[in-house]
Amino acid sequence: QVQLVESGGGLVQAGGSLRLSCAASGSIFSINAMGWYRQAPGKQRELVAAITSGGSTNYADSVKGRFTISRDNAKNTVYLQMNSLKPEDTAVYYCNARIVVVTTRGGLDEYAYWGQGTQVTVSS
Repeated sequence: QVQLVESGGGLVQAGGSLRLSCAASGSIFSINAMGWYRQAPGKQRELVAAITSGGSTNYADSVKGRFTISRDNAKNTVYLQMNSLKPEDTAVYYCNARIVVVTTRGGLDEYAYWGQGTQVTVSS
């Protein structure tokens, strides 16, 4: 009953920019950490950037200084601003969120949810 819907991927030339968005919806009590991962063909999924509910961020070394993660807690949305894109940034980007929901017993539990993925292709 919780969904993460991503948008904003596409094809861009090296040096260009893209902005990814991921909106969470459904029976949400609260959202803790949110983040972006990516998976290139033949490679493992890797963390790109993450942000806590309080706004603390961390980034993969490969994207520091080029990517910025942010969130709008009122909209349950996380963003990834990607600048100075390189061909090696080409991958499917996935949104992840740790979401607290009310259980059928009336308690609270946290689960990790994933978006469907959005393709980012950077041409040289």
